[in-house]
Amino acid sequence: PFKSKARIWLPLAQYKDTLWERSLGHNWQGNFASAGIYRDPVAEMEVFYADWAEGVANPQLQIISQVATQDRHFDITRRGAVAERTEVLRRCLQSTDFVPIDGIVLSTAVHVIGRIKDPVAQGKAIFDWVVENAMFDPTIESVGNVNIGSLLDSGNLNGRSAEIALLFVGMCRSIGIPARPVFGLRIDRSRLFGSLGESGNLSAAQHCRAEFYTPGYGWIPVDPSDVRKAIRDEHLSNSDSKLTVLKKLLFGFWEMNWISFNAAQDVSLRGSTGRTLPFLIYPEIETGDGRFDSLNSSRFSYSVTATRAD
Repeated sequence: PFKSKARIWLPLAQYKDTLWERSLGHNWQGNFASAGIYRDPVAEMEVFYADWAEGVANPQLQIISQVATQDRHFDITRRGAVAERTEVLRRCLQSTDFVPIDGIVLSTAVHVIGRIKDPVAQGKAIFDWVVENAMFDPTIESVGNVNIGSLLDSGNLNGRSAEIALLFVGMCRSIGIPARPVFGLRIDRSRLFGSLGESGNLSAAQHCRAEFYTPGYGWIPVDPSDVRKAIRDEHLSNSDSKLTVLKKLLFGFWEMNWISFNAAQDVSLRGSTGRTLPFLIYPEIETGDGRFDSLNSSRFSYSVTATRAD
């Protein structure tokens, strides 16, 4: 039982409809005192919260979300995308505590793009460089605590999907290309590689992708960390033809066996007295004793499952 009042926050599927994802609503039940959803318009995210009174013996919560998805494709032969709002683009050019855009981040990006002037080609050059130089490492526990400038300084570009996506995002922003991470959850098997899908309990299936913006095309989806994950888990060599195909595919494509939560960085949870989060992708719980470690299953446990309706 909680010795004091407690609150949980959960990221929800993106509420803004897109061609590849649509949130169809949420239902919840449990022994909480109150619960609801709040929308953060600046971060463009919805967050579910629930409160328990002091001394509740067995705090429980179940939430069911319905989401419609279809694969997302970028077509370089088609221009004419609706322009993004200026304030969104401005926000997607800013530095954050974990994503500096000066120093070694800028110098690395400038070196990578060389004399390339076209922003799509610049984004592709940065994507290729990140894929060649980063390493997917699921054993790293300090998720979101690594500044990408420090990562580059160390020369050891090991990380989970968030670090790899943020490396791409930071390098793009440093040279004036709006970019953002997109945090979400794998919910189904993959048609590409077994290691790029999930089934059963999805409580450890969080995955971060990215997108960058160019005039005329709008937001272009990328997934550099899944290239590195496939290399590691499928034991692909650099000369493997499957790897060549995957590198080309994951620049401009999202397989939607995954749902997006938000692109928010430096997140302040409403009603929290705890620290700002680098991002919101895991359940967060706070009591009078402070914030729980989301990756410490000894403090609380949860499971996530998904079923297809088609």
